[in-house]
Amino acid sequence: SQGRTPDPLFPRPHLYFQQRIWFWVGETGCETKSCSGVEFSTSGSFNRDTGKVTGTLENKCKWCEYGLTFTEKWNTDNVLGTEIAVEDQICQGLKLTFDTTFSPNTGKKSGKIKLSYKRECINLGCDVDFDFAGPAIHGSAVFGYEVWLAGFHMTFDSTKSKLTRNNFAVGYRTGDFQLHTNVNDGTEFGGSIYQKIILAWTSGTNCTGFGIAAKYQLDPTASISAKVNNSSLIGVGYSQTLRPGVKLTLSALVEGKGINAGGHKLGLALELEA
Repeated sequence: SQGRTPDPLFPRPHLYFQQRIWFWVGETGCETKSCSGVEFSTSGSFNRDTGKVTGTLENKCKWCEYGLTFTEKWNTDNVLGTEIAVEDQICQGLKLTFDTTFSPNTGKKSGKIKLSYKRECINLGCDVDFDFAGPAIHGSAVFGYEVWLAGFHMTFDSTKSKLTRNNFAVGYRTGDFQLHTNVNDGTEFGGSIYQKIILAWTSGTNCTGFGIAAKYQLDPTASISAKVNNSSLIGVGYSQTLRPGVKLTLSALVEGKGINAGGHKLGLALELEA
């Protein structure tokens, strides 16, 4: 229907292909909100393979009457970030964002201006990365009409004075059927079909990929999913909502070409929300 707002970029079929599972990675996060409306969030992760520990801290303040959001970020790489966003003030659907980062250790600075405009059946976006050598401009446009979606995404490098990325996608969606196809840089072609199961393929200059995935809802609190691709990677997952706000997920990824060679992965995720 025309009342649906199109997504700003080009989503690949990820409902089951990119399950939110952590293999050999421990991750935790916490979010809270003060009485004054200030939001705080923190997260941390540990990668057993690399031994790297990372963490982030973020606080967000909103002044709804002015459409203003102020966000501060910090991570364990000692990178400080500040973001100021103004929404629906100049005109309805328009959002302007100033995003900056600074590393005290290296003195490196970066800045970005983001401009987006979203209405009933249109979504436009433009980001400008500030660089002393020359800014990079990223633009996207998605249009929707009834059950059809069409979009274009590009990156222009001002130092080379040429397009370094240009992607085009078309989608068709009804209640229980979805069709998506895309062309990236004129060299990579992809598509997906969804109707109870997902079929997806990509084709580039050097290789072609193909995959199939499915999900079955056992009951309102439990589901199982499976996926396989042409590289013989077989993934299975089981999700169970233990209680409101508590979700447990178990998963496995098997190397089908070498069952006895090892390299298989197991995953466990526990999500808490209150």
